[in-house]
Amino acid sequence: MPFRGALDRWGRRTLLRFRARVDRYKLVRRPETCGELLRDPEVAAAIAEHARAHALPDAEVRKRVEAYVEEIVPNFNVLSYYKLGYNVSRLLINAFYKPAVEHQDAAALNRIPRRDVVVYLMNHRSNADYVVVTYVLARVVSISYAVGEWARTWPLEYVFKSFGSYFVRRRYREPLYHTVLERYVQLITRNRVTQGIFPEGGLTRDGTLRPAKLGLLDYIVRTLRDPAFDGDLWLVPVGINYDRVFEDRSLIRELVVGVERPSRLRQALRLAGFAGSNLLRVLTFQLRRYGRVAVAFGSPISVRAWLAGEPAGLLDLPRHERLPRIQRLGELAMARIGAVLPVTPVCLGAAALLSFPGSVVPAARLPERLEELRESLIAARAILVHGELPPEEIWDRAWRTFRMRGLVVWDGTGYVILPNGRPLLQYYANAIRHLLPEATRTHWSPAAEDDPSLPRLAAQS
Repeated sequence: MPFRGALDRWGRRTLLRFRARVDRYKLVRRPETCGELLRDPEVAAAIAEHARAHALPDAEVRKRVEAYVEEIVPNFNVLSYYKLGYNVSRLLINAFYKPAVEHQDAAALNRIPRRDVVVYLMNHRSNADYVVVTYVLARVVSISYAVGEWARTWPLEYVFKSFGSYFVRRRYREPLYHTVLERYVQLITRNRVTQGIFPEGGLTRDGTLRPAKLGLLDYIVRTLRDPAFDGDLWLVPVGINYDRVFEDRSLIRELVVGVERPSRLRQALRLAGFAGSNLLRVLTFQLRRYGRVAVAFGSPISVRAWLAGEPAGLLDLPRHERLPRIQRLGELAMARIGAVLPVTPVCLGAAALLSFPGSVVPAARLPERLEELRESLIAARAILVHGELPPEEIWDRAWRTFRMRGLVVWDGTGYVILPNGRPLLQYYANAIRHLLPEATRTHWSPAAEDDPSLPRLAAQS
């Protein structure tokens, strides 16, 4: 059709302008991908097993599988990804943040053969993470994300599918569904589609890095069982950090101890006020950025090289025997992500404040403490945002945010951590706690203070 031909030509011109790599399989028509998945022998065996176990007709079970396939398989569109996705992400990110790639192991990344498969593993601090990484990598490669149920609402479902993202039902235990999902993930991996996953399985709510969840990682790694797949898998660790996370107060709400929880109406009014004030600032050209969003790319992990150090036949072991060993790969990946997670001024400033006993921090001692923490971070080879600045300037950047958000006040001689501000300071300090020595974290919780009723942030379960 002439209209489709014009769109295809527009898409090709867009790719030439961006000079980005789009995996060929993403350009395959969606019905062909769905058909290939439905013809998969393991999917057929799962249909037969489910029908036998539940005494159901094969046709009824197949209809359920077709619904799963329809739900999972995306419909990638070049124009949607690069015209809509890139431009919206550029507009939003630059409106609210100063984005920066703080570090990348360019030499190691450039050594990855083009025929191999790259999977970006990212920590998950905000729903904006998808937008941030899409924007940062738009001129390098398009990424297919695994997204949760939250995105299965109109019109987000159609938007994300047009970006090449596939949906994952978290905490849904049916073996039939997981067979379909696993075979789809392995189908696109065999066809060398670049993917992006959040191994933590969800947003961090207390600010710390969470342990890796192994479902998708296990599916991807087990692609190497296929003798026809002769390439390698490379896991690229990505660290993302913010001076301010949009959802921070919502994320920590369930974990705050020692303060009365606001009613749903009050929460809704706060959210409406926050959205309204930002909209007003946009309309009056008075919107102030929230500081930095920093991204760093670490050294990739070769899965074949990792498997060479494991017992032969690991990927063919039963799930209960295999996962404890795959867990070690997940832990290695999370350690690499933690090592490249950028240290923003707000996180460093929050850690410095909380390292003092009590809620009153002497102004004269704060630059000295910031310098001590910075030296510890440099010794740990951490990536510091504005790390070259004097400690006074780093603190000034953090102080502007703390003052604007009502977390800390100046009393003439020092800084006072307000009771309701402490949990949020803990949230930002927790982002870098894995990079700091234990002694620094002694006073992060008010349990050591005279008043144990002070609000604090409980650990995420």
